[in-house]
Amino acid sequence: MFKSDKKLRDKKVAIIATHGFEFSELFEPKKALEEAGARVEILSREAGSIKSWKDNNWGESLAVDKVITDAHPSDYDAVVLPGGVINADTLRACRDTKMFMEEFVRTGKPIAAICHAPWILIEAGCVDGRRLTSYKSLKSDLINAGAYWADEEVIVDNGLVTSRTPKDLPAFNKKMIEEFAEGRNAEAAQRAEIDQAVKPKSDTDVETYYNSQNSIW
Repeated sequence: MFKSDKKLRDKKVAIIATHGFEFSELFEPKKALEEAGARVEILSREAGSIKSWKDNNWGESLAVDKVITDAHPSDYDAVVLPGGVINADTLRACRDTKMFMEEFVRTGKPIAAICHAPWILIEAGCVDGRRLTSYKSLKSDLINAGAYWADEEVIVDNGLVTSRTPKDLPAFNKKMIEEFAEGRNAEAAQRAEIDQAVKPKSDTDVETYYNSQNSIW
């Protein structure tokens, strides 16, 4: 397990997940973040608890700290997206997750995604022109979305950390801590602004969406 000092003291990190998240891909990064001094919150589509997927069956459940519609990207310094086919497939079709991630990408703050989680990044519109990796079955999806895909244990591209499978977790956690400690990436934020300027407006603009939420952010 990667050992770290308190590099992330005063950092607040969101882990976005739902039922079917890969057990190790959530719990091990969470442990690494907390050991580094970060405050971690679990965000999900629903309140209560979410159940993990482990060894080809349902595993341990985890309490949800906040429903994603009650959270705002500005409240967090970084985001972690664990894998798990069921988890990632559900979240990529979730409008609220998509809106949260689109807004978060625009800030240029760091993101760490592993295994099937880059599916969510595709929906957030942030893989075009980026170099990254994932579980091998996502290769064509990512390339079709404009990404430069490579079969490597961990890849870092301007604050975006990606890995393939649970066996890559030691390298993934190490780079995640490093990038989260560095904080906002100016180049990533500039790229997001350019992408937003040329991107066709969707039915619900992200800023309008967040401005319309009845919260006290």
